[in-house]
Amino acid sequence: MTQQQHPQWQTIREKKLADVASRMPPEWQIPPSRLPPPTAANVLSLPRTSGVLTAKEIHITENYDARELLNTLTQRKFTAVEVTTAFCKRASIAHRVTDCVTEPLFQLALDRASFLDDHLASTGQPLGPLHGLPISVKDTFNVAGYDSSIGIASLCFSPAAANAPLVQFLLDAGAVIHCKTNVPQTLLALDSVNNIFGRTLNPANRQQWTAGGSSGGEGVLVKMRGAVMGVGTDVGGSVRIPAMCNGIYGFKPSAGRIPIGGQGSAQLEAAGKVGMESVVGPITRCLEDIGLFMRAVEWGKQWEKEASVIPGRWWSGCDGVERPKREVRIGVVWRDGVTEPLPPVRRVLEDTVRMLKAIEIEVVDVDSQRFKDCQGLANRFFNAEGGNHTLDILEKTGEPLIAWLATRLKRKKPATVDRLRDLQAQKIRLQNEFLKIWTTADGRSIDAFICPVAPHPVPPIDQWNGVSYTASFVLLDYSAAVIPVRSVRQEDLEEEMDAEVLGPWDKVNRELWNTNTVDRNAYLDSPLSIQVVGPRLQERKLWDALLVIENAIKGSPRIAKL
Repeated sequence: MTQQQHPQWQTIREKKLADVASRMPPEWQIPPSRLPPPTAANVLSLPRTSGVLTAKEIHITENYDARELLNTLTQRKFTAVEVTTAFCKRASIAHRVTDCVTEPLFQLALDRASFLDDHLASTGQPLGPLHGLPISVKDTFNVAGYDSSIGIASLCFSPAAANAPLVQFLLDAGAVIHCKTNVPQTLLALDSVNNIFGRTLNPANRQQWTAGGSSGGEGVLVKMRGAVMGVGTDVGGSVRIPAMCNGIYGFKPSAGRIPIGGQGSAQLEAAGKVGMESVVGPITRCLEDIGLFMRAVEWGKQWEKEASVIPGRWWSGCDGVERPKREVRIGVVWRDGVTEPLPPVRRVLEDTVRMLKAIEIEVVDVDSQRFKDCQGLANRFFNAEGGNHTLDILEKTGEPLIAWLATRLKRKKPATVDRLRDLQAQKIRLQNEFLKIWTTADGRSIDAFICPVAPHPVPPIDQWNGVSYTASFVLLDYSAAVIPVRSVRQEDLEEEMDAEVLGPWDKVNRELWNTNTVDRNAYLDSPLSIQVVGPRLQERKLWDALLVIENAIKGSPRIAKL
């Protein structure tokens, strides 16, 4: 190779970035005089100051949640073309300063919006429960005619032949898919960076805070209001982690609730069926929009579209049975025995407990001794394939691993059938043992429990420590959600940790609090969230608990009943 020649993957990268740029309308480009310098940390206000959006487009993108926007569309206050144009323009602005978009689908979206306006005008009825809503999807989801490259060179310029079942459902429900969003290389990292599209940056602090992964582009786009809501996937925390990093909402149902097929991946097909099973979930700016999305999924009868989806009216609960109202009982998992939460994380749990008790919610501690067993087993599942197929895909074009993966992803022998059988047996035993945590010592049931999303606040770029607080609930197949509570305050940063170090994971976590290795002031004003976890396949029960907890956080006096 001569000095002038690029490795194959770099040539593909240049061609792909040129393709993406060609689909960004030049009239939507931010004037250079209005662009923030690369050193500017917080760019959340840029859409308003960019000069690209009209006053009406700013109003459309900033003053409505999804439910409210649906009402404006069906009442013809706004057309679908107006709404779609506003969110496409805002997505292009967000991408310019955060690198969150991989596939701009703007012309496709505008054509779709025009069709929806014609449908409403001719029939007087919306097309479906998501009529006209601009929704983004993670790059993994196949959209016919476009790549699902997941940031890997050898997967570029191989457009999908058909829509993923989830994408087709969204279209059938009336949604507008206007872009796909960035992910980490191989989907196995916790910071959304790859060699093709680059690193997605946290718009609230581009210099210091990670945007999370692997649905990092979704989290950033929704935070910057470049989409009404987004759709990601979660196998170790990939919906919940970006939600925490961006101070928004993320929801992970149990496996089988939402179609997962039609995905670009660096793993062998159906690998999750013998390991950790990925699920699909929404990322939103408010809790109510999660309910809107999940009700729409049920409306779509997705079990008729994908064999793995569990049939039934599992979300609405409209089965004709009148259930008595009762007091809600919330559990608390303070620690998982793998990594001790740093002071801001423990404090936000304490704050949430106080707020729940203030509206007379019963809160009980949950025995968490067995949680440390989950992480070790989850890691063994993650490594079952040995990483060989993923590395084969990268090596086709000579593409190197990103720095975070370079010391973590190595070729190993794939697990044998006997080994996989043993891992599955261990998982079943754990799932059965964990049934006990849903009942108190005196026999009363717990509706949901709260716990950390991570043992640390939003960390510096590439410093997310581990996924023991999120992967455990994929292993157990529990439904889980992330709710923002408040931001880190100065007093949160003043407490020292003197507890005994629990092990190697905890040792690394303590480095994120050690003033010799980190400036704690970097955490100031970063979002603090909690995770709310419900029993397996009981998403409606989790939803009811989420409403109660949200009321407590907002100081609502509403009586909490399920």
